[in-house]
Amino acid sequence: MRWKHLDIVAFDTETTGLDPYQGDRVIEISLVVLRLGEDGSITVPKVVSHLVNPGVPIPRMVTNLTGLKDEDLIGKPQFSEIAAEVAELLSSGIAVAHNFPFDHAFLQREFLIAGVPWAEPLAAIDTVDVSVKHHKDAKSHKLGDLAKRLGVSLTEAHRAANDAEACGRAFLEMVRRADVADDLAELLDWADGVGRPPENGPLGVDERGVPVFLEGPHQGAPVVDHPLHLAWMEVARVHRADGWAWRYPDSTRRWLRRFLDVRTSGRARQSPRSFHASDWVLDSCIAVPSTPH
Repeated sequence: MRWKHLDIVAFDTETTGLDPYQGDRVIEISLVVLRLGEDGSITVPKVVSHLVNPGVPIPRMVTNLTGLKDEDLIGKPQFSEIAAEVAELLSSGIAVAHNFPFDHAFLQREFLIAGVPWAEPLAAIDTVDVSVKHHKDAKSHKLGDLAKRLGVSLTEAHRAANDAEACGRAFLEMVRRADVADDLAELLDWADGVGRPPENGPLGVDERGVPVFLEGPHQGAPVVDHPLHLAWMEVARVHRADGWAWRYPDSTRRWLRRFLDVRTSGRARQSPRSFHASDWVLDSCIAVPSTPH
């Protein structure tokens, strides 16, 4: 499948903290659609940006970094009121985010609260992964530093629309410099991105395009709900007459690793010895402890 005619949907969220499962909520979301022209030029045909009333106070540290205050969100829609619009955009092309698992976790939680299914994109790419893979000598893989290296403008960082557009433009600039062919499989190999599961394997997609298990104890369930089982599948072996062998084919195990990296783990670090949240490649607005509400 060719990809250069597809929408690149770069998105970003601002949140009240780091943990969507401990009460932190989205306070701003932006989705910026970018398209490539025949000459390689980039156009931005659509920007959807919303301030969101989270129903909880904004910690002072987040206000200091984003400029958003509680009073700025009075009268703004709750996420449930914009969920359908966000879902439609996310599912319209190749979704790109900087530290994809962070934004995905918050959106998945917000969609769950709103009663709207997660919108499965055609493919998902994390620009942190791309930066780590192709800028091995870089001291930092934060969005601002990546944009600076690539000559991409980023003003008023830590606001969702600015960060989302910079993320999308940085991604396409890295693609341009690498001269990636107009083939989706080749793009995903280059970016360590994740698309649909390999055909004729233990995984498939449901009617909404969501990857699901086709066999085993979780048959029919979305794979994102069972990351530990995915991790087991990646390393599972069976004993045969000629010795131990991988239980699942290379194509499936490669897809599993990418899915775990892009969609569930958020494991990218500044260095192999990093262990604290502030050491990870999270921008400073989300690399601080949540302030108790």
